[in-house]
Amino acid sequence: MTTDPVPTTGQPPEAQAITRSDRDPAETRADFAEWLAATVGAPVEIIEFVTPESNGMSSDTVLVTAAWAGTEHRLVIRIAPPPTAMPVFADYRLDHQFETMRLVGELSEVPVPGLRWLENSLDALGAPFFVMDRVDGLVPPDNLPYPMGGWVLDASPEDRVRLVERTVQTLAAIHAIPNAASTFAFLPGGGTESPLRAHVDALAEFYRWMRGDLRLPLVEDGFAWLEANWPADEGPTVLSWGDSRIGNTMYRDFDPVAVLDWEMAALAPAEVDLAWCIFLHRFFEDICAVMEMPGLPEMLRRDDVVAIYEAASGRTVANLDWHLVYAALRHAVVMARVKMRAIHFGEDVMPEDPDDLVMHRVALRQLIEGTYWSHVG
Repeated sequence: MTTDPVPTTGQPPEAQAITRSDRDPAETRADFAEWLAATVGAPVEIIEFVTPESNGMSSDTVLVTAAWAGTEHRLVIRIAPPPTAMPVFADYRLDHQFETMRLVGELSEVPVPGLRWLENSLDALGAPFFVMDRVDGLVPPDNLPYPMGGWVLDASPEDRVRLVERTVQTLAAIHAIPNAASTFAFLPGGGTESPLRAHVDALAEFYRWMRGDLRLPLVEDGFAWLEANWPADEGPTVLSWGDSRIGNTMYRDFDPVAVLDWEMAALAPAEVDLAWCIFLHRFFEDICAVMEMPGLPEMLRRDDVVAIYEAASGRTVANLDWHLVYAALRHAVVMARVKMRAIHFGEDVMPEDPDDLVMHRVALRQLIEGTYWSHVG
């Protein structure tokens, strides 16, 4: 998950380095070259070994061009973050991500990168990692957020409509993978009577882990609201992408060519993904409103997303208001961790009010109170 911190006041944020890793690039390059040569059984030349500036705070990403047996190969390495980087999440199951992507590629037409190798041991790079093929395309940026600048904002309205339609259709295709509960039983929610309950309980555990001795009253109000308004019918269980947003999708000619970042994958109702997709765009739009920037308010509107999804999936979306509160609460806990991480590295200071760790605290409060959508459309 890429969760670049974005201020809610002042000028549009500039790109900023937010990954903290104590890996030496030259040493990592040499170690990977040695591992790759042993893996492919041939001498290897590393032509390119680059960590993108947009690298987020989850798994480290390295772009590699390597040659062996007379052929160049364009690769991507995803490496679990070291504990010293104060990672966003407590645990990184790269094996789960790898297996999920493998199964999605085998069982559907959903575009995922070709997978090469999974290395679970710490021997080669000091952390688990996997290697996949590099895909060419464009990803909507988080920093600056795509409603503030870049190729999505510069696109024609027709092309943005195409991007949204194809993305939501891809989401429906993920959810259409048959026998998800048994096929992806290794993911969170597997083997439970209520994957939604397991999903919310996991968030509550994450909140307890990340807050330490702090209490965030707004977040706890959000959990209480979820319990008081729990859906009577949770709906069918599907493979949930987890971080289902356009910023985790690579496009070519406004069509998805790679669905990326499966670290939050789980078994859950489809609405978990739909609400996340809608809310994460609204999060950026709210920032645009504060900055008096036009943004892209016509994009990823909830009614449009629902209509496209229902047409593609053949099922009726249910409990969306509940799931939108849940999406905002999930994001609140993650962003509070991001804020605490910035404080840890001296990039920010602890606020007097712990609820100010939640960047979108106003929106979350309005969602809990049922007033949010009355003024945003």
